[in-house]
Amino acid sequence: MWFNPPRPLPVRPFARLPEAHRRPRRTAWSDANRGGAAIDSFLEGPCFDAAGHFLVTDIPNGRIFRVGPRDWDLVAEYEGWPNGMAPGPAQGAHAGALLITDYRHGLLSLDPATGAIAPVLETVLSEGFKGLNDLVVDAAGAILFTDQGQTGLQDPSGRVFRLWPDGRLDRLIGNGPSPNGIALNHAGTHCYVAMTRSCEVWRFALRPDAQVGKANCFARLPAGTSGPDGLAVDAADRLFVANPGHGQVWGFDAHGQALFRLDCTEHGRMPTNCCFAPDGTTLLITESQSGQVLAAEIPPA
Repeated sequence: MWFNPPRPLPVRPFARLPEAHRRPRRTAWSDANRGGAAIDSFLEGPCFDAAGHFLVTDIPNGRIFRVGPRDWDLVAEYEGWPNGMAPGPAQGAHAGALLITDYRHGLLSLDPATGAIAPVLETVLSEGFKGLNDLVVDAAGAILFTDQGQTGLQDPSGRVFRLWPDGRLDRLIGNGPSPNGIALNHAGTHCYVAMTRSCEVWRFALRPDAQVGKANCFARLPAGTSGPDGLAVDAADRLFVANPGHGQVWGFDAHGQALFRLDCTEHGRMPTNCCFAPDGTTLLITESQSGQVLAAEIPPA
């Protein structure tokens, strides 16, 4: 409120889910999250695999797609609700795999060559998760992920976990009002978490001993029907925040000042997540109301 207005950046269509993959239907997921509407998809989890292929998830239908400008290849379809997705670490048990945060099944791995799905972490001490949402992998191969469920201002008990390569599990946050998207700064020293129902992005330092102190509100988004969702960080440590409540993606500098506004409302009002292409400048955005991917060119720092 004390800074210059963020600079508008144009958004363009990149790829649309083909009609052959659109089967509108009512599901248990849409009953709980879309007011019982019959929907054909809800796109999320944009990422690139180790081979440079672009993929997205489709939550209510349990589908993973490999996306081209015209053709979408169905990589996997299973009985789950896949949300976030990220390439596994460069080495270790999940090298070459994609990791998925699934609301029903917990943390999963996907072999992009075969479509095989396997569990990574289904419970914490035999207790089920509230409902996983998104994840990021750090340089050491640790997986940080959000456990959102139906938490919100009425129940600020959402969690953020860190799973180390040796199997140790840290609970970093336990009082989140709907922890959703998650990202790391470029150096990997700080974590950003979108708190959807409080319309905030939290920031906190990462320590090897799992102690979290002085977690703070890094950015506060305009209030509305839905707060921040997916996050992405570029090489200049600028944070991009998908905001489906207002049909925008916001870009912030490393100090929390709003720099950019990407208005997606010409195409749809639900930009749910975003990621950078390998070129480091093209931001790809899942727009879930229309079932398409949008693109924007981000100016260099």
